[in-house]
Amino acid sequence: MQFNFRLKNAQGYCLMFLWLILSASPAYPIQTKTYDVKFIPKLQRAYFEIQKLRLQTARALIEEERNSNADNALIPYLDNYADLHYLLISEDKTAYKKLSEKEEQRLSAIDELADNSPYKRFFQAEIRMHWAFAKMKFGNEVSGAWDIIKAYRLLDENRKKFPAFSPTLKSLGLLHVLIGSVPENYTWVTKILGLKGNIPLGVQEIQTVIREEPFFQQEAQLIDLLLHAYTLQLSNAQRAKIKQLPKDQPDNLLLHFFATTILIKEGNSREASSYLNEAPQGNAYIPFPFLNYLKGEIALQQGKYDSAFSWYALFQKNYKGFNYIKDSNLKLFMCRWLANRDGEAIPFIRRLQNTGSEIIEADKLAQRTAAEFLAGKIQVQQKVLYRSRYATDGGYLDKALEELESVSEKSFSNVSDKSEFNYRKGRILQKSENMEGCIPYFERAVALTKNTSIGFGASSALQLGYIFRDRKQKDKAVSSFKTAMSYKKYEYKNSIDNKARAALSELGQ
Repeated sequence: MQFNFRLKNAQGYCLMFLWLILSASPAYPIQTKTYDVKFIPKLQRAYFEIQKLRLQTARALIEEERNSNADNALIPYLDNYADLHYLLISEDKTAYKKLSEKEEQRLSAIDELADNSPYKRFFQAEIRMHWAFAKMKFGNEVSGAWDIIKAYRLLDENRKKFPAFSPTLKSLGLLHVLIGSVPENYTWVTKILGLKGNIPLGVQEIQTVIREEPFFQQEAQLIDLLLHAYTLQLSNAQRAKIKQLPKDQPDNLLLHFFATTILIKEGNSREASSYLNEAPQGNAYIPFPFLNYLKGEIALQQGKYDSAFSWYALFQKNYKGFNYIKDSNLKLFMCRWLANRDGEAIPFIRRLQNTGSEIIEADKLAQRTAAEFLAGKIQVQQKVLYRSRYATDGGYLDKALEELESVSEKSFSNVSDKSEFNYRKGRILQKSENMEGCIPYFERAVALTKNTSIGFGASSALQLGYIFRDRKQKDKAVSSFKTAMSYKKYEYKNSIDNKARAALSELGQ
């Protein structure tokens, strides 16, 4: 049994970081027999220091409170919160093994709160969700899925028992959206387990917190923005908010990371680069080598292959984790291969096969690409498709279109390359707001890939669904989203299916 929350490249990080913005509220102080929940200024500051990724300062503040008032139930919650940040960023396997032993200890500590405390189930649910995301990150999906199930039940019970306790809505709303976007072939599992997904309800619950709880407003906004960026779709107002938040808090590294990754995903690497370059640095912050990976991504999209190579190499030098190793080796290969330095490129494609893990989709794709290249299935003429793809991903549309002007569908010999050419051309025109021009290319990609497992057809069908939905052509939109979900066994099926399922839910399907 699995919950398919894996996402490509930086998207995988961003969904994981959804829980890094969740916290407890200073309202509803509860006195209990053993524990009390005191949101003293010191611990509130510790929470926000964690959010800024200044973990050393946060842990010092937590330790001060532990020495003076060990019975404050907020302490084990914040301990867990800080550990989650460290594990998701560092991917330190030794620390993961050691810290994971503390899950039950912290749950037991929270269990000392009286049953009439709304924080008891809320904190326990939060701790379980923290570990669910950490376990999935480290490849322990079964245990992580059970933590999600237990967290959902705790939150649902807390909502019924304490309907006025809004932190529950914040967390339960997140789960309602995530479970509601589970691909159709997994919904039978959620039904058996009693997990009820509901995307509109989840969004409504989160937005209720935004409207009614000043303390939680920014946190709820971040959850709402990330869900729309990676599962639903962003509005113009939401895009503006994403850009404003780091400006309001220039010392918040996490907000700069969010803005960078979301803008890259949105095909706006020009602006993403400015947020990345302005991200705060220094010994006060946890080491974050992945930021160098992102700099490599932007340079690769710009066609600055030597610069991109340097950033990816620096990422690998400082990174001690296990994800993105295969992917970054593929990118090192691309930096040389696309610059027509094929001899220098080959060692990286060979190294790729024997290093790193295959947990995230980006690394799985890199492994398959390496095998195909070494088997002679990737030819020189495909360089133009890769150059166009990277430029399109970054929003450098003139460069992307220029790459494709020298070729046509007939320039390629196999169905996968022909469909990719049509998908790439369609995406460039779509992002250029030429909807009439892009539709025939997307439809051609779908027609070429019918009854195959070629993902360019699924991606094209998804984009057609969005276009028809925005045009209020509901029947065509529904048909396109269902077509997108019909493709089997390709690298980004989970991501495409999640988005198509979410769109269908919004359409009442």
